[in-house]
Amino acid sequence: MKKLYIETYGCQMNVNDTEVVFSILARHGYERTEEIAEADVIMANTCSIRDNAEQRIWGRIDYFNTFRKAKPALVVGILGCMAERLKDALLDTGKVNIVAGPDAYRSLPMLLDAVCEGHPQINVELSREETYGDISPVRIDKNGVSAFISIMRGCNNVCSYCVVPFTRGAERSRDYHTIVREACECVEAGYKEITLLGQNVDSYHFEDVDFAKLLEMVARISSTLRVRFSTSHPKDISDAVIETMAAWPNICHHIHLPVQSGNDRILEKMRRRYSREWYLERVAKIRELMPDCGITTDAIVGFCSETEEEFRDTLSIFEEVGYDAAFMFNYSERPGTLASRQYPDDIPLDVKTRRLNELIELQNRLSLESNRKDVGKVFEVLVEGPSKKDPSELCGRTGSNKMCVWADTAHKAGDYVKVRVKDCTQATMLCELA
Repeated sequence: MKKLYIETYGCQMNVNDTEVVFSILARHGYERTEEIAEADVIMANTCSIRDNAEQRIWGRIDYFNTFRKAKPALVVGILGCMAERLKDALLDTGKVNIVAGPDAYRSLPMLLDAVCEGHPQINVELSREETYGDISPVRIDKNGVSAFISIMRGCNNVCSYCVVPFTRGAERSRDYHTIVREACECVEAGYKEITLLGQNVDSYHFEDVDFAKLLEMVARISSTLRVRFSTSHPKDISDAVIETMAAWPNICHHIHLPVQSGNDRILEKMRRRYSREWYLERVAKIRELMPDCGITTDAIVGFCSETEEEFRDTLSIFEEVGYDAAFMFNYSERPGTLASRQYPDDIPLDVKTRRLNELIELQNRLSLESNRKDVGKVFEVLVEGPSKKDPSELCGRTGSNKMCVWADTAHKAGDYVKVRVKDCTQATMLCELA
């Protein structure tokens, strides 16, 4: 069998896509390897959400090609969003043999068969139907604890700063029968946690099943199965979803709810389709039904024409919500988006950097305050494996998605353990067995 090595960059959807690719190519004589030097095929599953994500891949392409000295027939492939967006530029390097977009993975065996010297292969055709619903992914989680299941693909929101609608195509929901089947397969294989994935899970709809109903279907599979999901869109998260989460103990009380900005003018310019008031009402509903629910977010600073006062609105919504954690970024103009065509990227880099650092400093304080509130409490955590810093300690997350570490030699990955929080940092709960 030929050896296949894949590096995965970007979101959890890309991790799941890599698992789909391994499954497709396993049927055609390709065996997964984690050793790049022994690979006959090297691929990178890529992200285009920010410029620095793409810049990293250009460097990796040069690195991949160093292995051609030992293996002149080595095949290098670029998959995913960057393949979709920069197809011609990738082929023009002369260092890439295959370029395949997110909806083209079924064609990879054919593309690999057709590759020969001087004849690179490309398929970046987007689909309105492809969901890979019939494919059982080859899981790459080494501990066999957590699995990702894609429930939908693409996005129809077309936020003005985002390339996802152009790199992943139109939104389409997967047949819920295949989702439940895959979740059952995960449980039978010993997985203890499933994360349902989509660019906007709250807009899932297949036949008469919406996201709230799908959540309940998956939760019913096993009372010992933890169910998570990502990502929610503030304009779409419904009372029914929140009520379903509150009703089922095995649906984790954590919602990633990207705010992006706390200012209404900037939100409108971003085409987010909700207001600050709407967002805060959704947070209030979550807290009303699930007071213990962890809420995390994404935010962009320095978006086109953002004033200092408008940036202060983002700081203030962070304070008002009190996020447990956040992913925070400078605005990065992406070619082809509405913002790149209509709005000048007019905030100087030093201003963006200062605002970002200020927001990060605020969130670090909020994260620490959130964790301190949990000192002395007992939580049930799912063991993920040894702590990265200390192999004598185990680590795992609470239902609200907070990372815990504790000294333990009696348990292993996949066990449920009750721990008491003794102390904390802004990122970690320091615990003991309860």
